[in-house]
Amino acid sequence: MSKRDFYEVLGVSKGASDAEIKKAYRRLAMKYHPDRNPDSEEAENQFKEVKEAYEILSHAEKRGAYDRFGHAGVDPQMGGGGPQNGNFSDIFGDVFSDIFGGGGGRQGGSRAQRGADLRYNLDLSLEEAVAGKEVKIKIPTQVPCGSCDGTGAKKGTSAAVCSTCAGHGQVRRQQGFFSIQQTCPRCHGTGQMISDPCRPCQGSGRIQESKTLSVSVPAGVDTGDRIRLSGEGEAGEHGGPPGDLYVQVQVRQHDIFTRDDNNLHCDVPVSIVDAALGGELEVPTLDGRVSLKIPAETQTGKMFRLRGKGVKPVRGGATGDLICKVLVETPVKLTKEQKELLAQFGDSLNHEKHSPQATSWLDGVKKFFESL
Repeated sequence: MSKRDFYEVLGVSKGASDAEIKKAYRRLAMKYHPDRNPDSEEAENQFKEVKEAYEILSHAEKRGAYDRFGHAGVDPQMGGGGPQNGNFSDIFGDVFSDIFGGGGGRQGGSRAQRGADLRYNLDLSLEEAVAGKEVKIKIPTQVPCGSCDGTGAKKGTSAAVCSTCAGHGQVRRQQGFFSIQQTCPRCHGTGQMISDPCRPCQGSGRIQESKTLSVSVPAGVDTGDRIRLSGEGEAGEHGGPPGDLYVQVQVRQHDIFTRDDNNLHCDVPVSIVDAALGGELEVPTLDGRVSLKIPAETQTGKMFRLRGKGVKPVRGGATGDLICKVLVETPVKLTKEQKELLAQFGDSLNHEKHSPQATSWLDGVKKFFESL
């Protein structure tokens, strides 16, 4: 019985790419696989035909011989280079390795593993965050064990190859139609076993210690900013590289200033006399005191901007401003004489002239009630 053309079997053209041939084989192998078609002799024969066609067309030299001489070029009985009782699980595993994590050619995983990253919460005052500073921090961390040089094995001994995975760190399990690769349950993916572990580190290759580090905090940092110290995290396992340390900045609440990006804000209480007649006040900044002129007839809520008295951005740019908000303060604990003077002063006022905001508000209230 003559064989069908291999390109016809896979349903591809003679100019099909390797990817197209692989895709066609995957589809047909899934369709005709014996596990999906139990007791079907026809499906089994079609599967064998598809498998044979793929073995030839997926191999550059065999495909070239087939294209030149047809089946005679790849038939072993005629001197060709056809398939030699190939193992289905091998070829099928190669095709589906990208889905199920297979790949028979990978030699075992290295025992070396990168150390974990660490985080340190650094609490700063507003002044420290704006100016920047050098701080010392003490952190607990895992460091390489000096007794075993980080190997985990007792001095004078060494780890042995895991007998379960033969040093690969992975084991294959056949589950019906699929071959699944999993981490070795005995060595946990290291590929090696330590029969005589180091006592100080109990075979981990690392011990717990505290270390003091110097952290350079740049000027202008704010809550949420992170400073990365490369290689200052936990030591890697079995000689692997260390992780990193991330210093997380937290700026404490200030008694006077609040920060909004690169600007600072503060409330400035002003007496009713200074607000009415005008005056000059000293207000604080992070650089020291400055004089703030209060013009006559200043109302509560008035904003004054002091240029360049804010925060210099940590990533460069113009320094922010200090924004002062006036709060006109009502006098309290008045004496009898002061109350009488204040009452006389009130009687002397023409509210329409001297209290324009109150007059405007009362007019609005009057119109509101008239519209009801």
